[in-house]
Amino acid sequence: MHKNPSKKYRPFPPVALPDRQWPSRVLTRAPIWCSVDLRDGNQALAVPMNVSQKLELFQTLVKTGFKEIEVGFPSASNTEFTFNRRLIEEHRAPDDVWLQVLVQSREDLIERTFESLVGAKKAIIHLYNSTSPAQRRVVFGMSKNEIIQVAVHGAEWIKERLPRLKGTEVMLQYSPESFSATEVEFAKEISEAVLDVWQPTPRQKMILNLPDTVEVAMPNVYADQIEWICRNIKHRDSLIVSLHTHNDRCTGTAATELGLLAGADRVEGTLFGNGERTGNLDIVAVALNLFMQGIDPNLDFTDLGSIIEVYERCTGMTIPPRQPYAGELVFTAFSGSHQDAIRKGLNEWKSGARAYWDVPYLTLDPNDIGREYREVIRVNSQSGKGGVAYLLESEFGIELPKEMQREFGPIANDAVDKLGREVSGAELKAMFWREYIERTEPWQLQGFETESKNGVVKCRARLLQDGKLVEFSGEGNGPLAALVHGFGNVGVPRFEIANYSEHALSAGEEATAIAYIQIKQGDGRTRWGAGVDTNIELASVRAVLSALNRS
Repeated sequence: MHKNPSKKYRPFPPVALPDRQWPSRVLTRAPIWCSVDLRDGNQALAVPMNVSQKLELFQTLVKTGFKEIEVGFPSASNTEFTFNRRLIEEHRAPDDVWLQVLVQSREDLIERTFESLVGAKKAIIHLYNSTSPAQRRVVFGMSKNEIIQVAVHGAEWIKERLPRLKGTEVMLQYSPESFSATEVEFAKEISEAVLDVWQPTPRQKMILNLPDTVEVAMPNVYADQIEWICRNIKHRDSLIVSLHTHNDRCTGTAATELGLLAGADRVEGTLFGNGERTGNLDIVAVALNLFMQGIDPNLDFTDLGSIIEVYERCTGMTIPPRQPYAGELVFTAFSGSHQDAIRKGLNEWKSGARAYWDVPYLTLDPNDIGREYREVIRVNSQSGKGGVAYLLESEFGIELPKEMQREFGPIANDAVDKLGREVSGAELKAMFWREYIERTEPWQLQGFETESKNGVVKCRARLLQDGKLVEFSGEGNGPLAALVHGFGNVGVPRFEIANYSEHALSAGEEATAIAYIQIKQGDGRTRWGAGVDTNIELASVRAVLSALNRS
C-alpha cells in the first residue's frame, strides 16, 4: 500500500446541501422494486444463464412479487433476444408485470430492442449513457455537450419508434450511468435534456434512474446527491426517481435506504446482491429490513429456502453462510450467553407474553421466512449451558433443571472442545446418556419394592455394588426417603436429596419418564443424577443411583 495515500487518492467532494432533509425522515412504505437479476446479475456471472435457467429464475421472481423485472439486453446477443421473445410469445409474463429492457444510445441497438418487444403487454425501455468526468475523458473523449447529444439522440430514436409497439403499455427510463461520480449539476442538465424529448406528465411518468454505479463515497453523500436532484430537477412530479446501487464500499444497502429517505421512489437490485465487482444491492436484505420494522415490503419471502435453491441452481452462485437473512448461520448462535438469551426470548414469545417480536439477537422471527426454531441454536466448543439445554429440550424433550444445566453444560463443552467441531442434538443426547443414564458402577438396580402404612413408606432394595448383590430395607415419608435411609443401614456415607424433578419423555402406554435428582453429601458437595424408566418411581431410584455413581 502507498505510504501516503493522500498523494495518490483524494476524497470525493461533498454536495452543497446545508439544509438537507433526509436525516430527519423515516421510511413508512416500501418502494417500487425492480429486479435486475436477469440482466445486471446475469452479466456478472462467469457462465451466464441459458434461456431455460433464465425462464426458471424469471418465474421465481414473479412468484416472489416483483412487478418490474429487467429481463435483459436483447440487442446484446441472440440468447438475450430469444429469451425476451419466449417470455412474450409463450405468455410467461403476467399482465401486471413490466418487462424492462436495457439499451445503449445507439440507433441499431434501439431498433433491435424494439423488435424484441413486439406483442408485450407492459414494457420499460431503459436508455443509458455514461456521464462521469472519467468516462467522458477516458472512454468517449467527449465534452459535456457531446455527451448530452448522445443521450438526446437515443431518446429521440426511442420516441420515433413508440408507435410500432401498438397494444403495449410503454414506460420510458433514463439512466445517467456513473451518476454517483458525476457532478450533480451535469446529471441534472443531461436528465432534463432527455425529459424535454420524452415530455413525461404526472399521469404518464418516466423513470429517472440515478445509479450508484461505483461507490465512490460514503452513503450519506449519495443521499445528498439524490435529494439535490429531487429538489432541483424540473417536473419532479412527472418522474419516478429510481436507485441502482452497487456495493464497492460494502454500503450498498445503506446507500439505498438513505437514498429512499432522500426522496427516491424505486429501487433496482438483485436477489442476494449478485452483480459485478462486489455486487449489486441485495433486495432481499432491504425488503426484510423494512419487514422487521413493521413495513410490508410487498415481496414474499415466506419460503426463502426455495428461492435460494432456484437462485443457486440457475446462477451457479452460492449464498455465503453469513449473508443477511439468507445465510445458513444468520439465525444461529454459538455463544453460550447468546444461546441462553435466545432460548429465554423464544419461550417468552411462545407464551404470548408480548404482542410484538423482541427476542434477543433475532431481528425477526425465522419462521416468517421459512426457517425453523431448531436451526436457531447450535452447539460447538464456544457454546454454553443455554444452547445445550435448548437442543436437548427442543429435539428430545429433555428439560434439564437450571442447576443441572450448570453442571452438564461444562461437561458437554469439554467433550465438544475435544472433538473440535459442531455437534448435533443426537450427539449431545448421547453425551448426556453416557454421563448420567448409563452410569451403573458401583451401584446398579436389580429390584425395588415399597409398601405404605400409616404415612410411613418402607422399601426393599436389591442392588449390585461392584457386581456383588446388596439387599437392604429402609423407611421414610416417601420412597426416596426410605431409599436414602436404607443406604445408611449398609454403611453408605450420609447424603440427602437436595433437588428433584421429573417429566414424561414420550406418550402412550409405554410412556417413558425421566427423573432428575441432586444429592448433597455430608461434606456439602452436590451431584446430579438422572434416571429413565416406564415407572416414575423406578426412574427416581435410578436417578439417585446415577448421582451416587457420579460422586
